[in-house]
Amino acid sequence: MSYQMWFAYMLACWVISISPGAGAIASMSSGLNYGFKRGYWNAIGLQLALVVQIGIVAAGAGVLLATSPWAFLAIKWFGVIYLLYLAYLQWKAPVQTIEIAVDAKQKSIAKLVMYGFLVNMSNPKAIVFLLAVLPQFLDLSQPQWPQYLIMGITMITIDLIVMAGYTSLAAKVLRLLKSPKQQKYLNRTFAVLFAGAASLLSLVHQ
Repeated sequence: MSYQMWFAYMLACWVISISPGAGAIASMSSGLNYGFKRGYWNAIGLQLALVVQIGIVAAGAGVLLATSPWAFLAIKWFGVIYLLYLAYLQWKAPVQTIEIAVDAKQKSIAKLVMYGFLVNMSNPKAIVFLLAVLPQFLDLSQPQWPQYLIMGITMITIDLIVMAGYTSLAAKVLRLLKSPKQQKYLNRTFAVLFAGAASLLSLVHQ
């Protein structure tokens, strides 16, 4: 992969990562509820899922999701149901004071990582999208696995930076919430965003 090709890919990664999606919503939700230090573990889960997805695409299994209606539909509807479940939890989330340490201790790091992992893994469009984008930047005259490794590291690094921004933004917004009513409205705003992401995912076709 030439430097020029990598630079074009890097710019594409910034655009892809900054574009609002389920991962960004999950990061803001985690930052809102647990603060930056704990909430950022959600972003680690998002990246673990991205590693798996890039591996699937690199191995060629992404073709199965692109060509098999059953495999595509199974993952898609799992994603829809999971996002709606997250919307329900966010809508019913109890109003908390600014000091959220009690709830943060109850939510383990492992659960936050799994939360992010499932958000990304339950989106079949991600694999199909990666299948469509990554090969465009390959130099077919060179070994492919090193190139996929470079692309994976680039995408994950950029996404970690962007998700840190989303998580930090929500964590700072949390400190500005002075009343339970404000917090309730914000929790339900995130619930609507999760439901909206589920709705958009339900419209995805091969």
